[in-house]
Amino acid sequence: MAKRMLSLVGVAAGIAPIVVAVLPAATAGAHGYISSPLSRQAQCAQGLVSCGDIKYEPQSVEGPKGLMNCSGDKYTELDDDSKGWQVQDVGTTVDFTWTNTAQHRTANWEYYIDNTLIEEVDGNNEMPGDTVTHTIDLGQYSGYQKLIAIWNIGDTANAFYSCVDLNVDGSGSDTTDTDTTDTDTTDSNTTDTSTGSATDSQSESQDQQRPDRRRPNGPGHQQGRHLRGAH
Repeated sequence: MAKRMLSLVGVAAGIAPIVVAVLPAATAGAHGYISSPLSRQAQCAQGLVSCGDIKYEPQSVEGPKGLMNCSGDKYTELDDDSKGWQVQDVGTTVDFTWTNTAQHRTANWEYYIDNTLIEEVDGNNEMPGDTVTHTIDLGQYSGYQKLIAIWNIGDTANAFYSCVDLNVDGSGSDTTDTDTTDTDTTDSNTTDTSTGSATDSQSESQDQQRPDRRRPNGPGHQQGRHLRGAH
């Protein structure tokens, strides 16, 4: 009986290492999301929108590659367009910054609007840094747009998803370069002098009452390139 017990203990000891060897999960192990401009999960994390568990782990919107949604088929509330997401005002060239809490080899990053690929950035199957920023040209878009950004992992079947609600060219800048000084004042100063000094005095009085309607000039927008390597 004692020999039999010892035999069972030996068998159990032999199995234990095998059990440990098969424990690691099949998920990518990498985690990341767009933190600027504020993505939907970033707004959840900051408490700007009422959310569920995603507010504790905005970096974990992970799902199989090839999806075209905000949730990765995991946090479905991120797909709800009526949830009150804060729209981010941006120009026509936008810097999107990923915050990565765990790194993994990267196939590429993809950016979509209306299910159309607008830019792909090659990851060279390398490990990204803690933050990665891509400059994306949105010059062909204006007004409200929902952008879907996808981080495709290089050596697994998974990807990470982030959606950003944008108001393109909504920065409020005025790109007019022409001085629009009111020319009416000049016209009043060139009134026919044959009417005498009384007319000149009246014109000067009117000039002092006219508001200055000049508008400040605003900056233009720099255009980005379409296809680049990772930054």
